[in-house]
Amino acid sequence: MTLARAATAEAIGTALLLAIVVGSGIMGERLAQGNAAVALLGNSLATGAGLYVLIGMFGPVSGAHFNPIVSAVSAVRGTLSRRDCAVYIVAQFAGALAGVLIAHAMFSLPLVQVSGHIRPTLGEGLGEFVATFGLIALILITSKYRPDSVALAVAAFITSAYWFTSSTSFANPAVTLARAFTDTFAGIAPDSVPLFLSGQVLGGLAALVVAPWLMARA
Repeated sequence: MTLARAATAEAIGTALLLAIVVGSGIMGERLAQGNAAVALLGNSLATGAGLYVLIGMFGPVSGAHFNPIVSAVSAVRGTLSRRDCAVYIVAQFAGALAGVLIAHAMFSLPLVQVSGHIRPTLGEGLGEFVATFGLIALILITSKYRPDSVALAVAAFITSAYWFTSSTSFANPAVTLARAFTDTFAGIAPDSVPLFLSGQVLGGLAALVVAPWLMARA
């Protein structure tokens, strides 16, 4: 598979992921009539189902990373070259922003927005650490021992992490940055982005250390 095809798959997959996250948040909020729990339920179920399909669809083409931390971890572990990692990350950020624009267009909202949804607490930063640690550890361990289960495992984990983490589990720098440009249910204020990114990077680094140690043979 050429790098161009793989990068295109990453861009399209990430765009569809953001369209799912933002679009289902808009739809859920509209239909929930003020019930935030119902809106979050719709948002989480749509995201989990969408992830399962997208990973199954694009996995054979690019590995279906859709996440700069997943790509960076792959580069550190030598399963993705540094050049390819850089191209993947650019494609992921571009795709994420495109996905937000697509969601806005589908629901006849202003295309360019800035979120006012402040997420300022250290607890939410810890939520991002936990979500990202769990996601990366899951991918590394499941890819080794049960590779056919990766799509389902990722989808199930992210669906559950919407509910058990204080941050509702962004666990993805491209997703986080893109969601700063939607003032809808799924948005995050730009001032809150650095906190989330810090939690994600630290969670990814921790998983990169812990997961291989867990899999090492004595």
